[in-house]
Amino acid sequence: MNTQLSGVLAAAKAADRAALIGYLPAGFPTIDGAAQAVQALIDGGADAVEIGLPHSDPVLDGPTIQTADDIALRNGVRTRDVLETVRQVTAANPTVPVLVMTYWNPVDRYGAARFAADLAAAGGAGCILPDLPVEEAGPWLAAAEELGLATVFVVAPSSRDQRLATITASGTGFVYAAAVMGVTGSRNQVGEMAEDLVRRTRATTDLPVCVGLGVSTAAQAAEVAAFADGVIVGSAFVQRILDAASPEAGYAAVRELAAELAEGVRKR
Repeated sequence: MNTQLSGVLAAAKAADRAALIGYLPAGFPTIDGAAQAVQALIDGGADAVEIGLPHSDPVLDGPTIQTADDIALRNGVRTRDVLETVRQVTAANPTVPVLVMTYWNPVDRYGAARFAADLAAAGGAGCILPDLPVEEAGPWLAAAEELGLATVFVVAPSSRDQRLATITASGTGFVYAAAVMGVTGSRNQVGEMAEDLVRRTRATTDLPVCVGLGVSTAAQAAEVAAFADGVIVGSAFVQRILDAASPEAGYAAVRELAAELAEGVRKR
């Protein structure tokens, strides 16, 4: 259990609002500029942030994040760069939880215990592991628990109640509820299945349930905040950087959107 992450989510709940969790991949728009991009999320009002570990086959990510991952990989990003970005962000923002969002393969190749140790040393709050089956997570969970790292698993609308209970029993920090079936990306409407998924997930756990996949506007953030403990936004931030004329303009656009979304989660 990561007390920093739990504290931030509890503080948002005590203020009768949802937390805003922003995502951007490491190495994007540049290796050196990634920390600045994440800083823009925080400056705009994100309560916690996720830093993505770019992957060559991001099967759960839509075209927007795939594009950003491709840019990051062409920039030469490595796992050590992801950890360095975490270190820079946590050093500048010691009260903001920083998680790494990653597919399991890069962690497995790096070494689960080594990755956990290096993430903790960098000040990270934990990991979101969307494709790691809980039945195979024992070595990671042991290392993470020893180091006080949160392990966040993903549930989907297709998850049956018994499966939800199995997943939530193994996770810590919060549960990541995928609002829609399919890959990540901004949508005109957030999934109607999201509220039902949150209700069913809460029936199995006392962990906060945070919803991601599809939120891109303050109105959508407010809609999700009405029934979720946290609102997770990624693709919309990535798109702002992709659309910008320069990295600096991208950071400003990210900061602006984060401020709008932070206002949205306060209108639950």
